[in-house]
Amino acid sequence: MPVSLHSTGKASFDDIYDRPDPREYYARMSELDYRIPELAKPHFEQLLADHRAGTGIAAPTVLDLGCSYGVNAALLRLDMTMAELATHYRDCGTGDLVEHDRKLLAARDRLPGVRFIGMDSSAPALDYARTAGFLHATVHADLETADPTETQRRTLATADLVISTGCVGYITDRTLLRVAGAHGGKLPWMAHFVLRMFSFEPIAARLAALGYRTERAPGAFRQRRFASPDEQAQVLQTLEAAGIDPAGLESDGWLYAQLYLSRPNLSTDHEDHP
Repeated sequence: MPVSLHSTGKASFDDIYDRPDPREYYARMSELDYRIPELAKPHFEQLLADHRAGTGIAAPTVLDLGCSYGVNAALLRLDMTMAELATHYRDCGTGDLVEHDRKLLAARDRLPGVRFIGMDSSAPALDYARTAGFLHATVHADLETADPTETQRRTLATADLVISTGCVGYITDRTLLRVAGAHGGKLPWMAHFVLRMFSFEPIAARLAALGYRTERAPGAFRQRRFASPDEQAQVLQTLEAAGIDPAGLESDGWLYAQLYLSRPNLSTDHEDHP
């Protein structure tokens, strides 16, 4: 299948985000060994533990930006791998997939006290994730171009933590600042896995002005295989222009991400709720 490129230089998968259920999404991502949500899971679990210890909030709300079909919530709540989820959706056939997922979640939910919100530009993906129960609430919005509505703002304001696994680059500081400012008093903790081709420094600088401190975790994390030689060539060109060495990483056929953790400074880390 020909692969079109997004304006960022990455392959575009817009066609698999508008399906009524996630079967095609997991099938395509499995072909590319998409693994960043799985690699991110232990880091998100640690962030949850650190947040509980640091704030005393036993039942936090997690906002997943670019959540698509609730992938991060499914991985965290079901304790499954990407391969297991892909097999699950491949083997479910054409029956009532929503009901099947609801039963699976009822039997295996490891985080019953954690509330998950998803924000995405795909209404079908959000609808499925909410109906299946992976997400407790959703925000269908493009905060790159406009402020959230009052209803959306109130939903975003409940977030204690904000996570993402690949949407930074499509979204910028415009979205993250609107999310961070939704409450007006509380700053949510953040953890973003960002492809090496995108600089997080400008975003970190804008967050610092709000009262955040940002640090990059050690190492690099495989996101997925390149979808085409054209995508790899475009990404390598972008890295070269930014002075980033792809040797042993993107040059070997994989997109790589880095983890950025942004937490409020102690003086701004209050936990008022809307």
